[in-house]
Amino acid sequence: MTIKKTLLPENELKPLSKDPLQLGFGQTYTDHMFTLEYDSEKGWHNAEIKPYQSLKLDPAAKVLHYGQEIFEGQKAYKSSSGEILTFRPKENANRFLNSQKRMCMAELDPDEFLFYENELLKVEERWIPTVKGTSLYIRPTAIATESGLGVKASTKYLFFIILSPVGAYFKEGFNPIGLWVSDEFSRAAEGGTGEAKAGGNYAGSLFASNIANENGYSQVLWLDAKEHKYIEEVGAMNILFIIDNKLVTAPLGGTILPGITRKSVLELAKDLGIETVERKISIDEVTEGIESGKVTEIFGAGTAAVISPVGKLNYKEKEYVINDNKTGPWSQKFFDTLTGIQYGELEDKHNWVYKVK
Repeated sequence: MTIKKTLLPENELKPLSKDPLQLGFGQTYTDHMFTLEYDSEKGWHNAEIKPYQSLKLDPAAKVLHYGQEIFEGQKAYKSSSGEILTFRPKENANRFLNSQKRMCMAELDPDEFLFYENELLKVEERWIPTVKGTSLYIRPTAIATESGLGVKASTKYLFFIILSPVGAYFKEGFNPIGLWVSDEFSRAAEGGTGEAKAGGNYAGSLFASNIANENGYSQVLWLDAKEHKYIEEVGAMNILFIIDNKLVTAPLGGTILPGITRKSVLELAKDLGIETVERKISIDEVTEGIESGKVTEIFGAGTAAVISPVGKLNYKEKEYVINDNKTGPWSQKFFDTLTGIQYGELEDKHNWVYKVK
């Protein structure tokens, strides 16, 4: 796992943001990136850390025509003692591998994935912001690069990692957002690619997302593709509910992304003393539960936002307000606990935090 390093001289490095809280999300990129090539004869080869730059692709590259593309989303933090911390990175590496398998792409060993990622983080350490609420977002990606217009899996791939210092994902920050329930469009169907972190899943969601935004809502809450009845996930995160004092979420079944933050919330729930239930949840149960008081909180869980409380949702042109559009106690508790662990401020009972050496 040798890496060629072509690094910029100090006088050519970009200036850092003076106010990390104003960074927004995914708009600024670090000085360097990592690339790794694959072809069926050589396997994975030519690992390199080099200055951030444009990619050169043949116009007939299969990623441009048939969508063989996957990615991951992670974050790096700085502890109070200056250590580089990542959160459950092996989970991301394994999910990346599963996405590669589902999209018929060349497979990258999770240990190699983590090694390359860590080496890039060490090179770009100065970019990790230290203000609470900020982090260095990590975007590992793989694309099909073989040229050819026949519909078949590529024999050549490019794996690359870029880094971006970020603030809050939603403009609302850690405040309740609004969701638009789509009962017309679908994100993924049974037997499809919903559980893979593939770019096509997100492209297909944009039309409904635009409708949500035009109506003043931050994200779409997706229902199942068959009946448009059961809750699935939100475009950028999994979704969880407090129903009758229990933490309830939709089960993994191939149509939603197996979120690492979702998994962490369910595991933390045992420590925090709330019962968890994974089952089908109908949109009617949710709307009726909001009105009756059985549903007391709704929140999203994902790498980008960590925990995002939901204050209102719109279904069939009727708006339902949750907890007076205020952040609920469980949303706050999960957010505080997760971020405390991620920044190295709270005890890491589950050994989730990895120290990059």
